[in-house]
Amino acid sequence: MNSAQKKQFKTEAHLLKPVLIIGQAGLTESVLKELEITLDTHELIKIKIRAEKEDRNKIRDQIIEESKAELVQSIGQIIVIYRKKPVPKVKKITGPRQR
Repeated sequence: MNSAQKKQFKTEAHLLKPVLIIGQAGLTESVLKELEITLDTHELIKIKIRAEKEDRNKIRDQIIEESKAELVQSIGQIIVIYRKKPVPKVKKITGPRQR
């Protein structure tokens, strides 16, 4: 991601509300599943990490690694990440069945 793209994503993310809030339990399997679903749907998301600074950095790095997303911005408890939507698989349409 180049600096122009990053700047554009920061501008777009400014109006977003956090779609995930990671609490005291940390980064659980259910949070990771929700993260995957959300990234597949939205591409650019804001996440709030409610933890101490050192723990926030570890969780942030784990989110980036697990989701294969790119970090756009990290300010305090809020991070913004981006991952391109996967290309949907197209089913092959065949003609009518022959009996």
